[in-house]
Amino acid sequence: MTYQPLLGRRPVRAGPSLALLPDKDELNLHCGRLHEACGPARRNFALWLAARCTGPVLWVRPLWEVDRLNADGVADWVDPARIIFVDARRPEDVLWCLEEALRAGAVPLVIGDLPGLPGLTQVRRLHLAAETGGTQGAYVPLGLILTPGMGGAQGVESRWHLAPDHAGGAEQWQLARLRARTAPEARWTLQRRGTEGNRSLHAA
Repeated sequence: MTYQPLLGRRPVRAGPSLALLPDKDELNLHCGRLHEACGPARRNFALWLAARCTGPVLWVRPLWEVDRLNADGVADWVDPARIIFVDARRPEDVLWCLEEALRAGAVPLVIGDLPGLPGLTQVRRLHLAAETGGTQGAYVPLGLILTPGMGGAQGVESRWHLAPDHAGGAEQWQLARLRARTAPEARWTLQRRGTEGNRSLHAA
């Protein structure tokens, strides 16, 4: 798979990606870029990506946000000890932390829980920071912003919407790719299967 950097006139080049599911190439997200997740289960989407990478994960969130992740719920998907939470005092501090973390390339996944949509200039800065981190840091970082409602940040590499659809005792979600630079809109039903302590995510 290939991608075109948002800024500059460099040729299209192959790059690493992070697979949401091991057997679904169409659910790969390009590293060194900024992606967006929205919908009521957007934090699940972030946890699934965290489970698919190795190393620490940086999660930046507003200090005033009362809707916090519970460690017991996080442990269902990923070791909570891998997640470093950063509480930002102001909305602009969330974006600043994201930019600095992506530029450092010190972690494979940087998540920003945003109270609103960033501007196009801010998104471009985050793309550039992720590209820089990929050339200077230990990882080619993937940036993920979590936005309220249906999202809609301009200039992101891809936008995903995730909503719960549990029925009949099954853990199930509806995932939609709302936009992507290199792929069409698409939808999947994802289910969690297996026994206690050995459950995994699959496309139905």
